[in-house]
Order: sequence, then structure tokens, then C-alpha cells
Amino acid sequence: ADEVLLDENFLHHIVNSPVYLRPHSKTFLREAINCDTAFLAAQSIIDYSLLVGMCGDRIVVGIIDYIRKFTFDKKVEMIFKTNMIGSAGKMPTIVSPEMYRERFCNQIERYFPLVPDKWTGMGSDLQYS
Repeated sequence: ADEVLLDENFLHHIVNSPVYLRPHSKTFLREAINCDTAFLAAQSIIDYSLLVGMCGDRIVVGIIDYIRKFTFDKKVEMIFKTNMIGSAGKMPTIVSPEMYRERFCNQIERYFPLVPDKWTGMGSDLQYS
């Protein structure tokens, strides 16, 4: 479909229509995301996004909007929001490049589950002919 979904919209969409990946595809995606985000973190870049394009069985992904640096003012904002305002147990929205990278990679893991199969134990309750 020619539909643009933002992060929250995408999360609602994948509840009913998960974007399953085969193990080798997930490994490839994971390695690409890890390398790209390591580079961005080394450059002190935060606040980037993942663009996902889907056309039939093909998925194309890329990291976009990588223009915000973790500058002194962002560091002060993070400390202020964490210590002065309090975050009610939540992680502040502005975090260090390495924390942003970790949070981003963890979300990508959740967005793209492995295809259920009888060998990994996922989908062990499915009937195979």
C-alpha cells in the first residue's frame, strides 16, 4: 500500500501484521543497523529514524534524519530532565549517542521478529505437513 506510517502507527500495524524475517535476513539487518548506528554514535549523532519500504515480499530499510548532534545543550537538557523534572521511571527522550544507539537497536529487534518455525521452538504449536 502507498501508506506512510509513523513509529506509533507502525507499532499498531505490526500487532496484526508482523513483519517476519528469516534468520539470515534478520542477521543481515542486525549487522547493518549495528554498523551504521556505531558510526553515528561515534560522530555524536542522535535522533535518527528507520525508514521501512515494503513492496510485496521485499523490504527495504535505511536510516534517515541523522542530522542532530549530541551537543552541550542536549547534554544539559538530558541531565535536567533526568534529575530536576524526574522521568517517572522512564528514560528521558534526549539521551547520549550510545544510549540512543542501544535503544534504537533494541527497538529494531522488536519490530522485526523471526519467522516462526519448528526448529527454533517459535511456532512449535503450528501444524506442518
